[in-house]
Amino acid sequence: MRKAYCLFVFSFIYSFSFAQNVAVINGKPLSSKEFLWAYKKSHNGNTTADYSNLEAYLNLYVNFKLKVLDAREMGLDKNPIYQEEIKTYEEALTAHKKINNIGKDHDYLINEYREGVLMFNVSEQKIWNKAQDDEQAIIDFYNKNQQNYNKPLSEIKGQVIADYQQSLEENWLKSLKEKYQIKINENELRKLAK
Repeated sequence: MRKAYCLFVFSFIYSFSFAQNVAVINGKPLSSKEFLWAYKKSHNGNTTADYSNLEAYLNLYVNFKLKVLDAREMGLDKNPIYQEEIKTYEEALTAHKKINNIGKDHDYLINEYREGVLMFNVSEQKIWNKAQDDEQAIIDFYNKNQQNYNKPLSEIKGQVIADYQQSLEENWLKSLKEKYQIKINENELRKLAK
């Protein structure tokens, strides 16, 4: 009886905490508050959105979080240059007193910067450098997808590189979604829709 009671209490607590999250990514909850903060920030302060707009933004935000997770797994957050950049940013925020240095907004802003730099660094390694440094891969991509182009590579190389980068990113995200477990809380997302 005691085990059943403990199991019931644990499942109630878990379901209550999950209800306050729009997603769980590899066991780490993404709170509704953080999600709405990010949505509002990227939509000029507007927090009113229908379900389809919130769902589309959540998909982008989950992709962002997956890339950050991959960067951390690669140890990019341990890089001394990265750590110095974060320290400098935090000191600049404090020195300029642009925001109140307490509370969730401050925490979200610092975290957004940390994760943004990690996402940039990992994207540079996984996508941008590959597209710039591997001429043969670009030629192979062009030849494989030549039906999509009606001009020689020399005339549309920029477009081919952009398409190749897009292909690299799509494949990377696909592998991340296979590697990490993602649970979307559609009920919570519906509650946020206005």
